[in-house]
Amino acid sequence: MRRGRVGSSGLEVSQIGLGTMTWGSGTDVDGATEQLIAFVDAGGTLVETADGYSDGAAQEVLGEVLASAVPREDLVLAGRGTLPGGPLGDGAARGALLAGLDATLARIGTDHLDLWQLPGFDANVPVEETLSAVQIAVLAGKARYVGLVAPAGWQLATLAERGRSIGSITVPVSAQVEYSLLCRDPEHDLLPAANYHGIGLLAWAPLGRGVLTGKYADGTPADSRAASAELASYVEARRNERSARIVQAVLTAADGLGTSPLSVALAWVRDRPGVGAAIVGARDVAQLTASMAADTVDLPAEIRAALDDVSGPV
Repeated sequence: MRRGRVGSSGLEVSQIGLGTMTWGSGTDVDGATEQLIAFVDAGGTLVETADGYSDGAAQEVLGEVLASAVPREDLVLAGRGTLPGGPLGDGAARGALLAGLDATLARIGTDHLDLWQLPGFDANVPVEETLSAVQIAVLAGKARYVGLVAPAGWQLATLAERGRSIGSITVPVSAQVEYSLLCRDPEHDLLPAANYHGIGLLAWAPLGRGVLTGKYADGTPADSRAASAELASYVEARRNERSARIVQAVLTAADGLGTSPLSVALAWVRDRPGVGAAIVGARDVAQLTASMAADTVDLPAEIRAALDDVSGPV
């Protein structure tokens, strides 16, 4: 699997990352083990997790898999380590961040995260306090690099500038945000800010929450996320007339290239300027294998241009 640097940092990751959002709920330990073994065997390294996934169960499942099936040193673990609320504060308070990080490490059974992703920008906490937590974690060896989740462009720039004034170890190297042919919002201000500061984008939902696979082109399959009560609204937010036009363009491109719509959509995100990796989730090994197949797909310039045109930012 292709690998690349995250922004201008020295952090190297597989350009397709494995998300663990369904682990501990829709995916049990056996299923997660199969996925992670297949992912590593294909050359994947980046695994993304969060304590909010299945109320922490996803990280516990990840820990079980690492203890029995996949060596920790084979992975680049990117994790979020705090839940809101508690006596130490919430959001980006130093106490909450460090306590959350410790809890995440305990659940996974590791002594460090390769990429500690802060859960966004907190206007109620001084930036210097947030950065002091980063400095403590990095110096203690509990985090190798730091990133942000879903910041606005000005928030990312603020953290980068303040971090640079304190010391290079506190400067974020990544920003994780939704980015796909159906959601090009980061191009308005986040991506320009990230590129200016040498920060790489980690794109989640690169398949447009599943819509870009074409599975919803003729309706809603009974076994799909859109058919489930808890995820229907999540998927429906990406189903409209505009998305239907984009999906049709993806289907046409896939037919012309002799590949899958999934591979076309994922390759488009993977190769966007500033993107360090595209993070995919999977129900099972078959779905994950389909996503990893995109690693072999290169989009011709004319197809990329056509997809850029039909999906232009709104």
